[in-house]
Amino acid sequence: MEPSGFAGPSEKVVKPLTPEALAAYKAAQERAGVIYISRIPPGMQPAKVRHLMSAYGEVGRVYLQQEDPKRAYLRRKYTSTKKPHFTEGWVEFKDKRVARSVAEMLNAQPIGGKKGSRWRDDVWTMKYLPKFKWHMLTEQIAHEAAVRQAQLRVELSQSRKEQREYLKNVELARVLDKRAERKRKISGDTGEGTKEDESETRPQKVAKQDGAPAKTPIKEKRKKSKAAVPRPEAENQLDSVLSSIF
Repeated sequence: MEPSGFAGPSEKVVKPLTPEALAAYKAAQERAGVIYISRIPPGMQPAKVRHLMSAYGEVGRVYLQQEDPKRAYLRRKYTSTKKPHFTEGWVEFKDKRVARSVAEMLNAQPIGGKKGSRWRDDVWTMKYLPKFKWHMLTEQIAHEAAVRQAQLRVELSQSRKEQREYLKNVELARVLDKRAERKRKISGDTGEGTKEDESETRPQKVAKQDGAPAKTPIKEKRKKSKAAVPRPEAENQLDSVLSSIF
């Protein structure tokens, strides 16, 4: 239980339990009754709840559950109220019959009080819990606290695992980048060397000498060959002319 949400009896006397005292304590626990308040007005503290409930009967223990830590952080950050707020509560009456009657009488009724008081118009929302004892509440709260601690440990281990995986990936990417840069440097050096070797080993064209005959184009050769071959009609005309002369 949260110490700030607990309001026990004002006088505490620690004595060793005798068999008679233990039997009396068990009988008192059997006679006690617990009511559940589903909504606590904003700003109401356990001492105020005890004071209001004491007007209807003898009150044993009071416990109010604080609001969620995230919600409390945001409220303190953006509002001027710094005191803790409570969301729900349990009130133990010494007599279960009184607890039942108080829950039936005050449920869905305004809190009331003096005119202009802070919680005058707020409404009680409570219910009597039959066969419910205070030790059940403490066991439930301890179980919820253990569950929250287990969830917190799981979340922390998961976050650590994700962080290690992220750092591992970052280191792997850095190593791969270095390897790629090294390969680019090596390939650039080898590429320049091969170009120089090719330029050295490439055969150079032999310059033409001034006295060497120039090669005639293929088209001119074809024209000359066509002009050199005589046609048969031209030969016949030449023979007729020569025969007329001689």
